[in-house]
Amino acid sequence: MKKIISVANQKGGVGKTTTVVNLAANLKREGYNVLCIDLDGQGNLSDYLGYTGDEGTPVITDLIKAEMSKNITTDDMINAAILTSTADGIDYIPSDISLSMADMFMASAIGREMILRKLLSKAIFDKYDYIIIDCLPSLGILVVNALVAANGVLIPVQTQKFALNGIIQFEEIIAMAKELNPTLSVYGVIETMCDNTNMTKGVDEALKSRYGNLVFESRISKSVVASNSTAEQKAMTINTKLGGQYAELTRELIERCK
Repeated sequence: MKKIISVANQKGGVGKTTTVVNLAANLKREGYNVLCIDLDGQGNLSDYLGYTGDEGTPVITDLIKAEMSKNITTDDMINAAILTSTADGIDYIPSDISLSMADMFMASAIGREMILRKLLSKAIFDKYDYIIIDCLPSLGILVVNALVAANGVLIPVQTQKFALNGIIQFEEIIAMAKELNPTLSVYGVIETMCDNTNMTKGVDEALKSRYGNLVFESRISKSVVASNSTAEQKAMTINTKLGGQYAELTRELIERCK
């Protein structure tokens, strides 16, 4: 049975997209079939995976709108939307700026919180072991859709000042989503951009005090390697420090998902 994981935090710049790509690459290395979904109108995940904005290729906005229109999303349309990155062979559904209007075009839809869940319940997605959703930094309808569709949520948190402010607000959205998706689990909190400063140590202590064992033992260091990986449009190799950390994080996630 496929696992649907939403990677989310209302704060931007916490490493969501880097986490999604590198988890996906490592899950593939472990032999799993993986699909990534870009649920951010900025399209950072799509850019990371090499999307060039080819005219005529459906994006996630098109699938959502089709699903809203009396469930007319077809397998052919979904297949056309699923692209594969050249560098790492990761399957993904891209996004573009059209998704930034989602709050407007989804506002009057009946069951608007369930649209993505209905889409991903289609048999065509059953070939994947993991579907990982890269969420936009928001508390809006798209993030609620991602949580209602998911088995679990991963929360990357940058170990810097004010890190806890956003995550506490995000807990309220998770609680709201659980009313529609009672089986939603918090798979864990991922500490990102860690260094040896007192700030990082303080945030680590605060997170563990609040979330206990939900905080992953695997931590992601602060490094320019992450930016280089994005620019090169390929996941980090496991023989780099960050790449090795993401490999450890992936193995820990697999255990948590069992």
